[in-house]
Amino acid sequence: MTTGWNGGCQVSAVPDGEGPAKAVPPRSFGEEGARLSYGAYLRLPELLAQQVPQSSAPDELLFITVHQVYELWFKLLLHELEQARDAMAGGELWLAGHKFKRVHTIERVLVEQIEVLETMTPQDFLEFRALLAPASGFQSVQFRELEFLSGAKDAAYLERFRGASDVEVARLRRRLSEPTLWDAYLTALSRRGLPISDDEIMESLLTVARDRGSHDDLWRLAEDLLTHDETAAHWRMRHVQMVERQIGTKSGTGGSTGAPYLRGRTLLHYFPLLWELRSWL
Repeated sequence: MTTGWNGGCQVSAVPDGEGPAKAVPPRSFGEEGARLSYGAYLRLPELLAQQVPQSSAPDELLFITVHQVYELWFKLLLHELEQARDAMAGGELWLAGHKFKRVHTIERVLVEQIEVLETMTPQDFLEFRALLAPASGFQSVQFRELEFLSGAKDAAYLERFRGASDVEVARLRRRLSEPTLWDAYLTALSRRGLPISDDEIMESLLTVARDRGSHDDLWRLAEDLLTHDETAAHWRMRHVQMVERQIGTKSGTGGSTGAPYLRGRTLLHYFPLLWELRSWL
């Protein structure tokens, strides 16, 4: 087989008896096309310019990088959970399940990422911790969006955020007013003809659990929701353990009680009825 060029297209010549020669469009992607570089596509100069330590402490870059990576994962989680919610509400249960599979994988990464931060000793952290006040992870707007979207809505947080822009506050208000993952699941139950009023919802959940032949897709989605809930709780527990390992019982840089506040949050359940369901089976 030989190749040549004809009128701007690459021509592939084939041996006799194997059919006519075929014109192949010229390749114009990647480095050959020189239209877009890796760094330009990912905006690496801008991205890598965002890690700006406030001190000369060696581990401050680690601290900044880990938390910025968390925010990138939070952005992706919001994107995926929105799609899962909309798919449930729209009757595309298979798509919701696919999205939850990705969500669970990302959330496991979030838990494992804490180990990277734990390579920093308390002494290392104390070299720059005082410079962080009053900044605090409590002020993560995206993390609060994730909680609101998952069903843990609390309007009081809007009054407690320091330094949040008008755009960020508007995002939180939108999350407070829009449907949650649980709302979307109830819509999916209703589409199947199952009642969702407060006094009937548990019976509907039991129907789904006991009649897998008719409602296996709804059961698997309930399990996806529970895994999301469980993994988020696992992250909160690992987070408070990391905080206790770093600063003990010191107050947080944002003014909270620190570890005691975080430990109280480990009791949070997004979907309490799915946990209660186990007692009724």
